[in-house]
Amino acid sequence: MSELFDAVDALVASRAALPPPAERKRLRSAHGLTIDEVATALKVRRATVSGWESGKTEPRPPERDAYARLLDKLADLYPAAPADTAPPAPDAAVPATFTAAPAPAEARTLSTGEASEAAVMTATENTQTPVPVAAAPAAAPRPARTTRTSSTSRRPGAKKAAPAGTPAGGSDPRFENGPLAVVDVEDDGTVLAYCTGGLVLDVPAKSIPALVDWTLREAKLGAPKLAGPGKDADPLIVLTESALERYGLPVTLTEEEKHAGRIPEGHKVIKQLARAEWKLTKRGFGPWARIYRPAQGSERACVQLCIPSWNALDTRHWGEAGQLPPAELARVLGVYASRVMTPRGSTAVTGLELMTALHPPTRATAPDENGKRTGEHNPGSLGKDAIDPMNFPPCEVPDGHPVLKDLPRFHVRGPAEKLIEEAYDWARPMTDAECTLRHLVGIDVNMAFAAGANGLNVGLGEATHVKAPAFDPKLPGSWLVDLSHVDLSRVKVGKEWVELDGSLLPSPFTPKGERPTGPAWYATPTVAYAAELGYEVRPIEAWVRYENGRYLDGWYQRLRDAYLATMADLGVDADLAPEDFLAAMDGYKARDPELAIVTTAIKATVKGGLGKLRERPRGEGWKPGEPWRALSRPTWRPDIRAAVISRTRMNLHRKIVKHAAFTGQYPVAILSDCVVYAADGTSPLDFLPYREGKPLPGGFKLGVNPGLVKHEGTQTVLWGEEVRERFNAPELNLARYIKDGTVTDVDNGE
Repeated sequence: MSELFDAVDALVASRAALPPPAERKRLRSAHGLTIDEVATALKVRRATVSGWESGKTEPRPPERDAYARLLDKLADLYPAAPADTAPPAPDAAVPATFTAAPAPAEARTLSTGEASEAAVMTATENTQTPVPVAAAPAAAPRPARTTRTSSTSRRPGAKKAAPAGTPAGGSDPRFENGPLAVVDVEDDGTVLAYCTGGLVLDVPAKSIPALVDWTLREAKLGAPKLAGPGKDADPLIVLTESALERYGLPVTLTEEEKHAGRIPEGHKVIKQLARAEWKLTKRGFGPWARIYRPAQGSERACVQLCIPSWNALDTRHWGEAGQLPPAELARVLGVYASRVMTPRGSTAVTGLELMTALHPPTRATAPDENGKRTGEHNPGSLGKDAIDPMNFPPCEVPDGHPVLKDLPRFHVRGPAEKLIEEAYDWARPMTDAECTLRHLVGIDVNMAFAAGANGLNVGLGEATHVKAPAFDPKLPGSWLVDLSHVDLSRVKVGKEWVELDGSLLPSPFTPKGERPTGPAWYATPTVAYAAELGYEVRPIEAWVRYENGRYLDGWYQRLRDAYLATMADLGVDADLAPEDFLAAMDGYKARDPELAIVTTAIKATVKGGLGKLRERPRGEGWKPGEPWRALSRPTWRPDIRAAVISRTRMNLHRKIVKHAAFTGQYPVAILSDCVVYAADGTSPLDFLPYREGKPLPGGFKLGVNPGLVKHEGTQTVLWGEEVRERFNAPELNLARYIKDGTVTDVDNGE
């Protein structure tokens, strides 16, 4: 009988109408399935499923029958919301007032060499679904000035225009006024909220508790969730100095308050919040305060405050944003919020929160017999029970971790005990031939660590300890292996062995570029690169994670798209010829200083978010051997941070080796993602081997995409030699100063 039922199901499926492409993608994402998982189940290629979801192709029997059955079952689990109440899908989350700029491609086209690199370094299993990003706004026309609505009605109304290019609120009626507002007080005492898209609202609130109430009840601020099982973004309220005075808060913090990161618990505003039954998170009322009430069902009641004059917008990452007028500040934060996410704190905190927003730790189960849904682990995410932070391998944790509490007090762990995957800080003396050249030219890899995260297979579960394992480049983990036998004088480039001057190259296996002297712990990409260079690797032991996936893919794609869209607004497009790209990059920040702030914040979000994966203790009376606050997060993952840095360093070294093999040119200095070469001219085109506009396959390529390079700066060879002689530092890292030639913090090259 079951065979008859199966035959009937197959007959129905063969004639069933398939949902439109966007709905196919929604159903798959709602169930937490990746494209690879669907492709494997249907025994087709990943590109085939991607084509079905994009509408470029349609499934044909027999795969069509199975695909229709899958979609039908998913539709039962995740029915589409009614059209009049459903929030927009991410693909449709483009505010109506946006003038769409050309959207970056799903993934940039790789050159031959880059494709080869990707084939070696990228594991294809467990691919995460790219998260659609709303098309970024180009500069919008300034709205016409309108009169403010009556203050007695206290209804939100447009009053003034924001600067051109400010993103407007989304099409979701719950958040029609955008993700955030900058609250300011005019000379006549009127309190105004400057929103995105040129909208200015009257604010009737006379206290902080009333402001929170108004924000949640009337302001219509916030943003839709970034992933199916996720949560909508809480509204962000930015308080200017005049608003702080109006609501009884200090304009600046005292030294004691700065050290504590908050105002005292006994402050009158905190007492007002307590009387109104509002709560603060554990970090208290500081530069990024969160004010909330416990959720009632699925309804959240939470408002994020940002206070620039309390150093909420760090000048290292936000430039002079904190000094901008309210409308301009709303524009800067609004563009960032629409392209990355609504800020949740510093750029580092936001970078980490973006990972969680794109991969929520839980999702709703299918309804039971009573129609009730419960929470379960969301596949592909870092759930609360994924890894016990107290049970990490000793080699992966930083000094002071509870796992190491039994070590002698002053014991210093070396490479054979500790995973040391850090960015490059390497330099060497110039050769006589290089000293005859006239210039030192620095090139910088765009968003290098974001590019290193793209397609990277990382562990999602607990590590397993294995002895004398066979190395698997697709298995994320930490490997104890001796790579001291790798000789850079003779390496494989592609399929060919080439002879190089190994003394002029940094070792890829240590941050300082020194050749390893014995066994050491390395992340998977480092060991894989040693094998790629043509040398045998025999791990002594390893901690590997059999549960793994490309957790950072969606994170990379959203930040990449945000960066490319903002750079396009500044006149730097992704498809420019090398000469045009260099010309476009010359002074690009001056074309729109406010958008230039956004590009800096996006790049800081990448580095800061990855840094947060291994956050160290931050005071609070911590002592070595005791747990610290960050260990309670499922996103405390030092192994993922190490893997990204490892892959970034290997990507850079691979390009350096290919460049040396083809041109005979070697770097003089490397600092993180900046490489300095000696050249006769002042431009990167004076030493990069372009032929008819095409770069060396697998080498350095000029462009704005992550992983491509830009001109960092040029100084003379005489400048470099004079600086090293002046500070008696023959191996001073000139990459640190190549941008403008200013040398300030020299300590004998250390």
